[in-house]
Amino acid sequence: MERTEDLIELCLLMGKIMQQNGAETYRVEDTMTRIAQSFGRDESQSYVTPTGIMFTITPGAHAKLVRVSARETNLEKVNLANNVSRKIASGEMSTHVAYKELRKIETSPTDYSMRMQIISATLASGFFTIMFQGSWYDFLPACLAGGLGFIALINFIRLFEIKFVAEFVASLLIGFTAFSLFSFGIGKEVDKIVVGSIMPLVPGLLITNAVRDLMAGHLISGLAKGAEAFLTAFAIGAGIAVMFALF
Repeated sequence: MERTEDLIELCLLMGKIMQQNGAETYRVEDTMTRIAQSFGRDESQSYVTPTGIMFTITPGAHAKLVRVSARETNLEKVNLANNVSRKIASGEMSTHVAYKELRKIETSPTDYSMRMQIISATLASGFFTIMFQGSWYDFLPACLAGGLGFIALINFIRLFEIKFVAEFVASLLIGFTAFSLFSFGIGKEVDKIVVGSIMPLVPGLLITNAVRDLMAGHLISGLAKGAEAFLTAFAIGAGIAVMFALF
């Protein structure tokens, strides 16, 4: 029988990695419970919110809490954590080995360099513009605006503790770039340029997870994620609206 404290720490680390990197709340709780069941603990209880995770092995016993302060989208880490949970369920890993593997996953850098992320956001902005029926004359302006906005987002997140401020400033820069290029005759439809450029900032995964959590009955997590997605969308919209008013 695995030590209770080791098992609790393992389940909490698993939940933290998944919650920090974009997994749905119900999936986090289910994974933690299944790990406990794999070691013969069938009465474990977990409670997951976007900012914290509580877990106990048996009802009435002491529970442990871990804070989730930073959240991002990195589905590769979620997939790696899921692979570890499957190996635990099949009996291939002990708590000690699994904990070491999860620590490596938690501290490993992102698979994509900052340069690659910027290039991807730049190209995505242009192709989103085409997808929204913009012309190829709008492709390069959208790439430039979207790339500059994404660079601004990355840098301002490091400066401001409130990420909504960074998103607002990034959308301001996108709007300013798009309208400035359009005023110089670069691009045909400024609205299509703007829409395509802001797409890399849109919290698509967050909105999806909010809906899925609500459908799964996790009302607090669903509403919290929905509120975060709304504030992000509001910050982006407000920045663009300011540029529309100025130009």
